[in-house]
Amino acid sequence: MSPPQAIARTILDGFEKRWAQFRALSVAARQCFERGDRAGAHELSRIGIGTYDERVHESVASVLRLYPDARTDETLWPQVKQAFIAQLYDHKRPECAETFYNSVACRVLDRTYYRNEYIFWRQAVATEFIEADDVTWRSWYPTAKNLLSTFTAIARSLGLFLPFEDLRRDLRKVLLAFRQHLPGRRERQLNFQVQVLSSLFFRDMGAYVVGRIINGNQQTPFVACLRHARSGRGLHVDALLLKGEHLAALFSLSRSYFIVDMDVPSEFVAFLNQLMPGKSKAELYTSVGLQKQGKTLFYRDLHASLKHSTDAFVPAPGARGMVMAVFTLPSFPWVFKVIRDEFPPPKSITREEVRAKYTLVKYHDRVGRLPDALEYSDVLFPAERMDPAVLEELERSCARSVDREGDRLVVKHLYVERRMTPLDLWLQHADQAQQAHGVREFGLAIRDLAQANIFAGDLLLKNFGITGRGRVVFYDYDEISLLTEVTFRRVPSARDDAEEASAEPWFHVGPRDVFPEEFLRFLFPPGRLRELFLEMHGELLDPAWWIARQEEIRAGRQADFIPYPDEVRLGQVLG
Repeated sequence: MSPPQAIARTILDGFEKRWAQFRALSVAARQCFERGDRAGAHELSRIGIGTYDERVHESVASVLRLYPDARTDETLWPQVKQAFIAQLYDHKRPECAETFYNSVACRVLDRTYYRNEYIFWRQAVATEFIEADDVTWRSWYPTAKNLLSTFTAIARSLGLFLPFEDLRRDLRKVLLAFRQHLPGRRERQLNFQVQVLSSLFFRDMGAYVVGRIINGNQQTPFVACLRHARSGRGLHVDALLLKGEHLAALFSLSRSYFIVDMDVPSEFVAFLNQLMPGKSKAELYTSVGLQKQGKTLFYRDLHASLKHSTDAFVPAPGARGMVMAVFTLPSFPWVFKVIRDEFPPPKSITREEVRAKYTLVKYHDRVGRLPDALEYSDVLFPAERMDPAVLEELERSCARSVDREGDRLVVKHLYVERRMTPLDLWLQHADQAQQAHGVREFGLAIRDLAQANIFAGDLLLKNFGITGRGRVVFYDYDEISLLTEVTFRRVPSARDDAEEASAEPWFHVGPRDVFPEEFLRFLFPPGRLRELFLEMHGELLDPAWWIARQEEIRAGRQADFIPYPDEVRLGQVLG
């Protein structure tokens, strides 16, 4: 075997080891779900993220042992790439294997030496006609008379060890929900069928059955949500999602990734993309736990957008950040965040600590309130597409993170997040009903994060954004921490007039001390927004509320975050 073939085989072996671990996670996730093991489910999520880089590092070390000159030998890598392509013949997951190859190659090669022709800048092996060893989805062809029995067959095909508390009761509710959503009982038509993905989607304390009803030219996506019954006597179908916005929210990147067993991931993603055409394949790959593949596709999407647009990168809307320089491309719905070299007072955090905060968010349960941030190294931007203000700010305040190479700007490290409207700007232009919604969502975001053991730290409205679906999320992570690491205190009463008049705290304040009674002073000026916050969320100003949440977390009584609205829960369909 030639050196290029041996290196290619080494990289592919590393990917196969990673994929075997990925699929093993789904078996463990099923077991955690059936046992109701929340801690185990969260640990599996962490393992799923970390194993990829572990296998990449192993493969890099193996390549360098095999061929120490691989860092600088420019003649080697085109041959390695060709040998790797040859080994992907009849492979079930070539796109993911190519991404793994890129991860290894870019770590082996010094940036001075790697070229697009050495890596998979574009996908080389098509995925459209791959035949899975396992069935990706199953089809049923019910009539109006046997639809309930079809649902029963689907439920039994899931292979769950734990029984349902009352399956017939739940499926009657499912049937009624479908008929309410599809008036006219159109299932009588002869071309009616139900297609269901063969694997359950696991996340936290839920398992999800994903499918669609096809009726001629009409398609109705659905997700049946399985949870443990409150009685403790098995499972129940908790909800049926039939609206596009509910599916989109379930697959939001502000939540933890799913764990799902896939033989041919491209088929799963293609199926999901038909159910949710508004989501990119990059987002869908990420949501099913293949975040590195999502990053690859996102980067290709960015360059396709640059090719077909002429607008410039400009400062992102909102207040200028003290820790991050943030810019965006108006025609591309994402923002790019680069850590500044230095932070002015009162910031006392380091660059390394900022990166640690983003890692904390990556591994934590994001409960729909913390957008996932894609992390990149050595990203090339065309300098001529940079607004002068962006270029000047990056080269002045982020010099440690950028290099200028002729007409290209190399950003050594950055984060990418979905662009949304900063909450402070949104509220300025909102009518009274929208203001009430925004303030309610703002408080709910703080509450959800607290119950998930997260304290946002800097609660200023500018650090929160509102999504297109009207959900408020927190996106400024430099002061984020675990709730249980914070000390919530009441402001001591002044003992005399001098202490009362003091402009500075006259009492000791520790580095982790927080005084909720002071939140209102810097959140809202006197007026309608302040009154709304007091009416809806006044208890957030009481240290006792926060201390109670800490006690619940320490006692293992964290909330079960339901990623869909109450109105779709089947308890609302039938009593």
